[in-house]
Amino acid sequence: MPTSHEQSHRKQALPVLTRTEPAPVQSRMAVPDAALLALLGSRDESLRAAEDLLDADVHVRGNELTLSGEPADVAFAERVFAELITLAGRGQQVGKDTVARTIEMLSDENAAHHDRIGESPAEVLSLDILSRRGKTIRPKTLNQKRYVDAIDACTIVFGIGPAGTGKTYLAMAKAVQALQAKLVTRIILTRPAVEAGERLGYLPGTLYEKIDPYLRPLYDALHDMIDPESIPKLMAAGTIEVAPLAYMRGRAQPLSTNVLTPDGFRPIGGLKVGDLVIGSNGGPTPVLGVYPQGDKDIYRVTAQDGSSTLCCGEHLWTVRTASDRRRDKPWRVLETEEMIGNLRAAHARRYELPLLTAPVHHPERSVPMDPYALGLLLGDGCLTGATTPSFATADPELVEALGAVLPGVAVRHKDGPDYVLNRVQTPGEVITLENPVTGALRALNLLGTRSHTKFIPEDYLRNAPEVRLGVLQGLLDTDGGPVTQTDRTCRIQYTTTSPRLRDGVIELVRSLGGVAYSRVRPAEGRNPGRSKGREVAFRRDAYVLDLRLPAGVEPFRLRRKGEKYHAGGGGGRPMRFIESIEPAGRAETVCIQVAAADSLYATEDHLLTHNTLNDAFIILDEAQNTTPEQMKMFLTRLGFGSKIVVTGDVTQIDLPGGTRSGLQVVREILADVEDVHFALLTSTDVVRHRLVSDIVDAYARWDAAGERRGLATAPRTGPEQVRRRGRR
Repeated sequence: MPTSHEQSHRKQALPVLTRTEPAPVQSRMAVPDAALLALLGSRDESLRAAEDLLDADVHVRGNELTLSGEPADVAFAERVFAELITLAGRGQQVGKDTVARTIEMLSDENAAHHDRIGESPAEVLSLDILSRRGKTIRPKTLNQKRYVDAIDACTIVFGIGPAGTGKTYLAMAKAVQALQAKLVTRIILTRPAVEAGERLGYLPGTLYEKIDPYLRPLYDALHDMIDPESIPKLMAAGTIEVAPLAYMRGRAQPLSTNVLTPDGFRPIGGLKVGDLVIGSNGGPTPVLGVYPQGDKDIYRVTAQDGSSTLCCGEHLWTVRTASDRRRDKPWRVLETEEMIGNLRAAHARRYELPLLTAPVHHPERSVPMDPYALGLLLGDGCLTGATTPSFATADPELVEALGAVLPGVAVRHKDGPDYVLNRVQTPGEVITLENPVTGALRALNLLGTRSHTKFIPEDYLRNAPEVRLGVLQGLLDTDGGPVTQTDRTCRIQYTTTSPRLRDGVIELVRSLGGVAYSRVRPAEGRNPGRSKGREVAFRRDAYVLDLRLPAGVEPFRLRRKGEKYHAGGGGGRPMRFIESIEPAGRAETVCIQVAAADSLYATEDHLLTHNTLNDAFIILDEAQNTTPEQMKMFLTRLGFGSKIVVTGDVTQIDLPGGTRSGLQVVREILADVEDVHFALLTSTDVVRHRLVSDIVDAYARWDAAGERRGLATAPRTGPEQVRRRGRR
């Protein structure tokens, strides 16, 4: 048995044994022939870089790699070379930077994170985004890989970090990749031009010469990724747009321009967030944003059916060409100015505009007379009020239909085609009671109107689709009819001498998703007509409307007209093309964003237009130089099927003193919003010259020391003083 003294001696000896250094070890790794040259690098530079950065000794003989040194150093070197061999086996050239980044990613401070997310350096460094002319663009650091993955996974991504970290370049590569894969239809690149205070008018040269210095980095990146010869064509077609933020935002209409709402037309300048406007499906959609745009050059966009509206040159239109339609390609989005001078193709109108896909849904209103009866009386009724209301028709079917929809009224034949609308009396009634038809006409302010002064009352124009269609059917059954032509679908023609009734019919047709073409038949010079054997001169100009209604909207209730209409192939497909775009002066403008899936809303004459960006990949570069208001405006332009990447460096803010950066504010506002990701890049992600990373770190240390000095000597220091120090 050992004595107590011996036991004590052993306990004291134990620490000495644990401090014994482990014996050096040696490990051998076989390198496949195909990967050997790539692993060694040009003139063995990759091998020398590994020897310099690793603590283990590295030797290569033939295809065998020998590592020797302390066990931990050898184990780490094994992991490094395993990753490098994997990369080389995938055909990648392993350069000094690749070695350095692999070692950095596997270092103690990063290894735990890599193990947790299950990513190896080989996976990070072999993620190809885009290849062109032998050059492959891929992330080179873990943070860059996470940034690229976030762009794939999220709708809005913020890339925040110092210069040289690949924020813009990788975002541009993902944009081109998305365009080539047809995930988006256009790329929009923008950046603020605050270096000139956005007062570009003071700079010499054309607009493009003025803005070119601020956009040059974006152009340079484009030329690295797309064939330079094709870039002008893509920009001319609107597939790629490069513009300063101040110019991109101005997709606007004059304040007085009418926009269709469920309650009728309202000036766009009077709309506010939460108001409802009419979308392309005829239903209401809320306004998400209202953005004043200042004084701008205005254009009048006119369609071939006479409909028109006012907008600025950057205003967006959804259009398609005949070629797009033949090839079943999606609708494209173009700015007003992009279409000027390009409105014809082989003498045909080039750009087709979308129409309402369903009738406008105005809320139902109570009306004093059946809408079909009103249409019949507006067409062939006598509403002067001098006598009992009457109706003239040679169609007994219309007489029967009129009597069926006028309760308390009897349609009594008077003579020839003339019928009188008498009140049905019941025993005990006072004979002086007003005729129901007369009372309804009085309530609608139609009593006393004649053929050239009749109109459709507002309560019928702004009513449910069934009410509006009933009025139109009554008008077409009396003064309209189908017109058939050889080898063409049947159109509808309507004639009236009342300009107000003409305008009302046009609005009814457009609100139901159709188109109406108007022409005038002057009274002067026309041969007289005949009535009861005598000549009757034409005293009023006649307005002739050619109408096209969408499938499913029945224009006639009169059987003979309906049968002829359908026998002639129906109305075909209503179409509306842009006829002209003409300057219309300058005006104060405003832009709105709506919540509709296609971002379309109905403006004047039921034209469909929009201000947001659908199916686009949008990059906002140098975002640290946006104001909070600019950032909000930009983000709320997001359309459906689009993706936004915002890049910036919060240490290089050029905004005037006292102005907070929109990039700083947005982190506070959107940090917890789903589908929004903030990717933070650091000096370790710099992929330029190695000195850039050292410079970034040195400035960060200097700023931190300056802040400490400022806090010690000037307690009053606030955010603005800190920002000013950061700009030094």
